[in-house]
Formats: sequence, structure tokens, C-alpha cells
Amino acid sequence: MKKVLIFLVFSLLTSCNSVKKIQEKPFVWEGANVYFLLTDRFKNGDPSNDINYGRKEKTAVLRGFEGGDLRGVIQKIDDNYFSDLGINAIWITPIVEQIHGATNEGTGNTYGFHGYWTKDWTELDPNFGTKNDLGELVEKAHKKGIRIVLDAVINHTGPVTDIDEVYPDSWVRTSPTCTYNNFKNTTECTLVANLPDILTESDESAELPQMLVDKWKREGKYESEMKSLDAFFGRTGYPRAPKYYIMKWLADYVQEYGIDGYRVDTVKHTNEDVWKDFQKVCQEAFNIYKRNNPSKVLDNNLFFTVGEVYGYGISQKQNYDFGDKKVNYYQNGFKSLINFDFKGDANQPYEELFSNYSKLLHSDLNGKTVMNYLTSHDDGSPFDKERKRTYEAGTKLLLAPGISQVYYGDETARTLAVAGAEGDANLRSNMNWNDSNNNLATQKLLEHYQKLGKFRADHSSVGAGVHRLISSSPYWFTRSYNDDKVLIGLDLNSGIKEISVSGIFDDGIRLRDAYSGKVISVQNGKATINTDHSIVLFEKI
Repeated sequence: MKKVLIFLVFSLLTSCNSVKKIQEKPFVWEGANVYFLLTDRFKNGDPSNDINYGRKEKTAVLRGFEGGDLRGVIQKIDDNYFSDLGINAIWITPIVEQIHGATNEGTGNTYGFHGYWTKDWTELDPNFGTKNDLGELVEKAHKKGIRIVLDAVINHTGPVTDIDEVYPDSWVRTSPTCTYNNFKNTTECTLVANLPDILTESDESAELPQMLVDKWKREGKYESEMKSLDAFFGRTGYPRAPKYYIMKWLADYVQEYGIDGYRVDTVKHTNEDVWKDFQKVCQEAFNIYKRNNPSKVLDNNLFFTVGEVYGYGISQKQNYDFGDKKVNYYQNGFKSLINFDFKGDANQPYEELFSNYSKLLHSDLNGKTVMNYLTSHDDGSPFDKERKRTYEAGTKLLLAPGISQVYYGDETARTLAVAGAEGDANLRSNMNWNDSNNNLATQKLLEHYQKLGKFRADHSSVGAGVHRLISSSPYWFTRSYNDDKVLIGLDLNSGIKEISVSGIFDDGIRLRDAYSGKVISVQNGKATINTDHSIVLFEKI
């Protein structure tokens, strides 16, 4: 009996150590598994903050506030929902204070539930939560190894309404509307009518808008905000131009709470030097946070920025072409750009997709990366709009080289077509928690995402590594990054699966299939496993 107990304890310790070794592999942004959520549509954790600023006007379908907030995100962090999905970074839509009124852009009465209609960058919108909520969210996420990426909007303010006045002429232009036929007509114009455009090309000093001065005085924070602004401009030497005010306000969330990155909105609608300065300002704020909070530092990664250059794809490599001008945003502050090619490229066979992406990322884009997505909040032509290819979508997204961006509800087949909704409101339905709690088919799909996601999170090689084909039929390949190596098989037959691993893993090496949980040993240069699944995710233990 004593020998049995000793053996069990030894086995348990060995198992724990194996798991610990996997979990302790360093995090790299190139291999990240990012979860993108609309704060207002994810989960309502605090119904007491559902209505603010008298936002009670009737809106079009899914164009008002639905109640989701930071407290709801915190609850799912506490529940290990993200950890179970293998998520190691959460991207949250903008949470700063939105315009108080509603407006109609042509799709019905709409409030700024999405977060992209800023009124005041220095405050959080109470519909989303408080700064204390943000601090708690970041701290709890970090304790679970999850990075937090907020969403930065510097290009424009929110629309003008009966109760939301326009920023002064020294800050914004209200015409012309962009025609997008060249660089100037994409950058020095408003994206759409009634969306005031920040004069981001200007280095001219501008006084604070009087409406902000009056607002801050009512809130009792005018003196502290002015003191902080004076310190920032004194330290950096930047002119008091509108873009630098906004950079400072956004960087405050980095310095105060230690957020790890920004997804940057409407990148191609400003001069590219704006983003080089923004990354510099945020990096300085990140360094200050780390110096002030040494016990909370996760790693030595630089502050992360990923840009939304609408229409950019990995096939364009490092240059985006405006027709009359090409711009390299990777040389202007960005580690990564959102990859609009992926939803189309995902129609390719696995090997064509994976090998092409690996080649590009380790040649033309070496040292940089892309963020792949199949569904998003403003792309009306997603890969699987009717949710008929959900398993294929998850497999291709989570095993493709580059960063994976899971859009909230991809893992639960949240509907992308809502009766009565128009345009992008269809993409922004409420998270289908009832399905994930009660629908067996949804739970099975969620489990698929969880297995692949955890495997990706455990192995930087999946997203950041070099892809190598081992066998076309049956389909096997490896990914290697530094000392991390995995072996993956897809579209395999049920039952016994055998693959030669000579030159990959030595005889006697123990491999765990992260999809089935089974463990085997390499024998005679081969890995053999018997499972009912068509996927094998071999990791060394």
C-alpha cells in the first residue's frame, strides 16, 4: 500500500510539473489568442448602471445600450471562462465617456453603445462601469496571465447632437466627407457626415475646449487635470495640439492601470507619424507603470499596438497603398495590423493557408505579425455568416500562424442575423449565454474552441512558429519556435493514427494529445495513437 501511495504521489507531481512547464512558457504577442468583445453586448454584471445621462430615447433594433459592462467581464474572468478558452489577451471596445444623446446615421436612432463616439477621454462611461472596475479587471486578468488591450480612438470625436456640442474649430473639422480616392481624401476629412474629425495633422497649439473645462469644474477635477497636462507637456516637449492631448489621456490608462496594449481605430485616416508618437507615449507610460508596480509586472514585452488599417491584408506585406501613396504602418508604431485577408484566405485548404502565412510572417513580416479574424464588429461579410462551418472556422483561426482574434460568440455560434436589425447591428447581438449553458451542440462547439485555444496558449510555436509539412495524406505538420515544438494532425480518420516522427521527437519521448488527453511514447521513430477524433495535437511532456 505504501508503494502504491508513493507511486501515486510521484505520478501526481510529475503530471503537475508537466502542466507547469507548459504554462510557464513565455508569452509572445506573435502567438497570442485574443478575445474581442463589445463591452455593452457581452454580459450585464451590474444592472444598476444600465441607464445614464437620460438615455431613454427609443432606438432602432440593437442600437441602444443593452447593459453589458466591465463588471460582466470581471465575472467571466472570475469564472475562468477566458482561461478555459485559452485566451491570453482580451480586447475591449472603447470604454471612455460617450456622447450623451442619440443620433441617426441612416440606420435608425443610435446611442454610442459601441464606445467609438467619445465625448471625454478622461472619464469612463458609467454605462460601462467605473475606474475602480477597470482596475479590478486588469488586476484579476493579469493574475490569470491574461493581458488587457483597450481600444484607442484618436481620429474623431462622437457625433453632434442636441445635447452634445461640437469640439471647437481648433480641434476638429466637420467637412468635407472623405471620398477615399487618395491619401488626402482619406485623412483630411470626416469618415461620415456628422463625425467631427480631429485635426491630427496639426502641430498647432489649441486651448482646451471650454465644454471640457466647464465639465471638469463641475466634476471637481479641473485643477488636477490641468496639473497633469502641464506635467505631460513639460516632460515630453510636445506642442499642445489636439492629438497630443488625446494621446496623453489614453496613455493615462496605461500608466495608472497597467493595460498591456491598444487596438487603434481608423489608423489610415490620420498621418502615419501620429501612431509612431502614440506608441512612444504609451511605451513611456508603460515603463512608468512597471517602475511604480514592480510586483505586478508580467514580463518584459513592450507595449503592444495593433492597428485597424481597414482593408489591409497580409498579402500587402508591409505597405498599404492609397493609390497615390504607400504607407508602412509597421515602421510607424505598430507591432501588428488586423488582417482583413484572413476571412477569404480561410477558404483555402489547410496546408495552403498555413504554409503561405508562415512564409510571409518569417520573411517580409519578420519581427512583426498580423491579427487574424473571421468575424468582427464591422465586417458585414464574415467567413461563416450563417454559422454553418463553425468547427472549420475555429480550427483554421486557432491553428493559423499569426495572432488569433476570437470575436465574442464565435465559440458559441452567436447569431449574426437578427430580425429587424440593420447593418452592423446584426454583428453586435447580445452574447448567447443561454445557449452555452443549455444547448448541447453549443457546448460541444465551445469545447472544440477550448481545446484548440488552450493548446495555442500553451505553445507559442502555434502562432509564432515556423510551419513545416510532414505528411500530406494523412495531413500532419509541425510548428517550431525557439525550443517549443508541436506536431499536429488534421482531417484524420477515427481510430488508430500513426505518423513517423524521426528527426522530430526521439524514441522514448512522451507526447500528450491535447485534444483527446491521451499520452503515448514515441517508439521506433513513430507516434501511434488511437482516438475517435479527427484532430491530434501532440505536445511534448
